[in-house]
Amino acid sequence: MLSAPSGTGKSSIIKKLLEYPELNLGFSVSATSRAPRGTEQHGVEYYFISHEEFKRRADAGEFVEWEEVYPGTCYGTLKSEVQRVTDEGKNLIMDIDVKGGINVKKCFGEQAITIFILPPSKEELERRLRGRGTDAEDVIKKRLDKADFELSFASQFDVRVVNDDLDRAVEKVKKIIIEA
Repeated sequence: MLSAPSGTGKSSIIKKLLEYPELNLGFSVSATSRAPRGTEQHGVEYYFISHEEFKRRADAGEFVEWEEVYPGTCYGTLKSEVQRVTDEGKNLIMDIDVKGGINVKKCFGEQAITIFILPPSKEELERRLRGRGTDAEDVIKKRLDKADFELSFASQFDVRVVNDDLDRAVEKVKKIIIEA
């Protein structure tokens, strides 16, 4: 399970890890109440559902974990997604927010390896967020402010990996998975 502030490259790392058949990974698609960014597609990057639907499903106990990461914007892992991946006989890999990562660890204990992806610097994180070209200035500011808070949780994860070079970070995470 990978967690990190937005813009650190965790999604890019996961995409590359999924290319290694020997890892036998299955990606758990998270749900969110935010609108798609850029070319994101429902059921691929996220399940995009309304805030009301998200809350209804959370109240019904359909999530392993969920958080209202920003006011009015929720993210979570559906129990049905965990079941889908494990029913396929795959090793579950998750891309979830920092608090969600801590909750997954509490829920699954030693069965879960929690990996925190760190940016090389706050300046590089800002450059990456701006480089996406998908978020308005106020959204970028919110993400940067939130990053300071999220980085304070890094020590609660099993392993921390700095993504200063994507290929090197992928190799480090791959090694962690193989050795687990």
